[in-house]
Amino acid sequence: MSKNLADKLGKGLTPKGFIAAMTKNQEAFQNWYDSFAWENEAEKAFFSSLQYRDDLRCLILAADWCGDVVRNIPVVFRALEETGMPVEVLIMEENLDVMDQFLTMGGRSIPVVIFVDTGGHVLGTWGPRPKHVQDVMIAFKQANPDRNAADYDDNLKVTRSEIIRQYGEGTGYQAVIVKELHALLSSF
Repeated sequence: MSKNLADKLGKGLTPKGFIAAMTKNQEAFQNWYDSFAWENEAEKAFFSSLQYRDDLRCLILAADWCGDVVRNIPVVFRALEETGMPVEVLIMEENLDVMDQFLTMGGRSIPVVIFVDTGGHVLGTWGPRPKHVQDVMIAFKQANPDRNAADYDDNLKVTRSEIIRQYGEGTGYQAVIVKELHALLSSF
């Protein structure tokens, strides 16, 4: 059975509303947003071409305390601005019913970028991180299945450091997100 989020359309925050309501990490979020630049005109042209698609909507499960939201959602906002697509943010803690339909390896990982049609039918999702960064967490989860193991927290700290390293110092990771969103949006 396919997922449907019609009851959530029109209930989220606008991107500007989400940024304005942030009580944590607002400055860092804004900095990533402001530092966004298109890697090439072809990518920008693809997203611009979606202005003619009035059948797409985007719902984003997010929270201001999450580092991956702070890094990744500014890129999603900027790319989707080019499309004119309606974008809404659903605060995770206020939408656990939705969150629990989009678990990552059994856990509540955000952000989750959900593309739906006008009837709320889910077409595809992206998140919580670019694939090459998420691969680090997948490897950790596979190697550390027992959350109660003595070395779990230490291994998680190492993994989080590697995730930060994978993102890199600058904005290079942003082009990766744009490419992943492009591939996803091209599939429907």
